[in-house]
Amino acid sequence: MGHICMIILVLLCQTLVYREVTRLFTLTASKPVEERGKDPWSKTLNWYFFATANYFLYGESIIYYFKHVVFAEANFLPFATNHRIISFTLYIIGFVGFVMSLKKGYLKQQFGLFCWVHMTLLLIVVSSHFIMNNILEGLIWFWVPASLVICNDVFAYICGITMGRTPLIKLSPKKTVEGFVGAFLCTLVFAVVWGTFFSQFNYMICPVHDLGVNAWSNMKCTPNPIFVWREWVIWKPAAQFVSTVLPGEIHTISYAPYQFHLLFMACFASLVAPFGGFFASGFKRAFNIKDFGDSIPGHGGMTDRMDCQFLMGVFVYVYYSSFIREHHWATIEEQLELIDDLKHYLRGQGITI
Repeated sequence: MGHICMIILVLLCQTLVYREVTRLFTLTASKPVEERGKDPWSKTLNWYFFATANYFLYGESIIYYFKHVVFAEANFLPFATNHRIISFTLYIIGFVGFVMSLKKGYLKQQFGLFCWVHMTLLLIVVSSHFIMNNILEGLIWFWVPASLVICNDVFAYICGITMGRTPLIKLSPKKTVEGFVGAFLCTLVFAVVWGTFFSQFNYMICPVHDLGVNAWSNMKCTPNPIFVWREWVIWKPAAQFVSTVLPGEIHTISYAPYQFHLLFMACFASLVAPFGGFFASGFKRAFNIKDFGDSIPGHGGMTDRMDCQFLMGVFVYVYYSSFIREHHWATIEEQLELIDDLKHYLRGQGITI
């Protein structure tokens, strides 16, 4: 359905997770149940800070990825050039509102909620912002990593119930070493096959410049070099040995550098991302609850399903920014497009060239 639908999906999941986590704060309140919730501003300020954080982060992404549109459109220009001061002003309004809402007898609870909300914003909203940036860099940077986490979870369960004997970690007594290792090996194989298949499609690998595109749009772009197939010349003695074992003469092997990056992402999804789930398990044990919520009948809340995905999304963004993203000057076509956008803006201001 397109990148915009995926971004909306991420925003929806983020909202549900934020709701579930902030609701847990009521479990820490020292007041009796009948005395809680007497501060009418608490819930309002929770969602106000949530909206302000999203305005700042989503605005930063829109300005970065769509500056050719934002700075050429007169209606968007004031918001783009003053985005950070507007975001800061909105936050200060919330901060002042919080201070004005303080009530004697509820101070400990109110300041605890203030810290709780900011911790949740850091762990959830900021992570979702990185996931959204992955979508804008190309759907493959969202779709494949998310699939790897799901694959690892599925095979950890399958290997655990079939071969599991040794407990892995006390926070999750059902997790086993055999399930952990088996899922790691299965995820490595799955990553190469799954990622290689989707790397063939421009719709998956092209960065987005138009949020109106979908799977049936004829997207075209110059692919990142990691998606370009190459030939690796086999060492002569090894090639002769392979040729005797397999029919025909084999002197080269085709590969794409992206396949090596897939192995790194699979390793993270198998060896590190599960600790997001262990963290969530410890969190639930601290509050003596089974699930974060009941958003998904039979499977708990959205947080129970997304705990590893947030960690994976941040890793992919950092990995992509550090090792894969190309840094180059704008092409002639992009420069001409910018000139056309500037002419359109100037005509809107009544200036003719």
